[in-house]
Amino acid sequence: MKNKSAPVRALRRSLLSLAVAAAALSATAAGAQTKTLYIGMNGGSMEKTWTEHVFPAFEKANNVKVVVVPGTSSDILAKAQAAKDKPQMHVIFLDDGVMVRAVGMGLCEKMKPSAALSEVFPTARFKDDMATGVTMGMTGLAYNKKMFAEKGWAAPTSWMDLADPKFKGKVVFQSVSSSSFGLHGFLMFNRIKGGTERNVEPGFAAWKTSIGPNVLEYIPSSAKLTEMIQTGEAAIAPLTPTGVATLQEKGIAIEYAQPKEGSVVLMVAECVIANNSEPVLAQKLAEYLLSADAQSAGLQHGNQIPSNPKAPAVDADSKLKLKQFGEYMKTAVVLDWDAVNESRPAWNARWNRLIER
Repeated sequence: MKNKSAPVRALRRSLLSLAVAAAALSATAAGAQTKTLYIGMNGGSMEKTWTEHVFPAFEKANNVKVVVVPGTSSDILAKAQAAKDKPQMHVIFLDDGVMVRAVGMGLCEKMKPSAALSEVFPTARFKDDMATGVTMGMTGLAYNKKMFAEKGWAAPTSWMDLADPKFKGKVVFQSVSSSSFGLHGFLMFNRIKGGTERNVEPGFAAWKTSIGPNVLEYIPSSAKLTEMIQTGEAAIAPLTPTGVATLQEKGIAIEYAQPKEGSVVLMVAECVIANNSEPVLAQKLAEYLLSADAQSAGLQHGNQIPSNPKAPAVDADSKLKLKQFGEYMKTAVVLDWDAVNESRPAWNARWNRLIER
């Protein structure tokens, strides 16, 4: 019996060692999965598209979880600025004009050279590669297709259609102080009235007697617009072709119109937060989001127009969207963001005091 028990004890020790080793390997694997990258971006359809169709491939390849911190560009900028000394996010998506402000505040670090970065449109690369455009777009006009058909109204053709008396109480306008769409609409109205990005007096002076009386509600973002189109409250509002296409896919009767004065170029850009807790992984994520594969998925599943021209359009619908984008860009307007950002805080205060009070 004594001779038989020795091999048994040896077997038990061997099994115990294997169990300990397996537990250690399991703990190591679990530890590798615990790293989390936080990315600030718009919620809603953009968050859904990237979370479901773009991030998973990166997460799997790098044993990391990407978590979205949702909010408007203004929200995300405020959060990044508040946590500048101890960043809570690793990468942020901001509308181009807001991104210029973020770079100026020292919130971003220079993006590392990469093949993907070299492939994007030159116009998508910010000065010194402190940020880079991820998706391309423009703000024009969206209109309630069902209401227009019922009323026998022709599709809008101008920013000044927002001032047409027939739309009294039917215009929904995003707040200039929190939305790029609202800011774009106001600045195009200001240009029509003879102003520039360095002189908004014409826009403010004329607003209350033109577009202002038609506005049903000033909304902080476009999230509420969906409901207002469906209930028949909203007839017309500033919006992007991407936003319109996303609502159309939900069965909402909405259409995009390119104003004759031009739409406003709207690029969503990314930057890596300076002094973040995972600098290598954050740079790697930013690089991946510029890649042809990532941007092709964004186009296919979320109508996101790629900044990387090598991103393939994998279906007929995607090819059509790229063709339409090219046509809209022929008359698109680029704002003087240096002038805008110099004065925007003062504009916001004035807008909130005089227009939305």
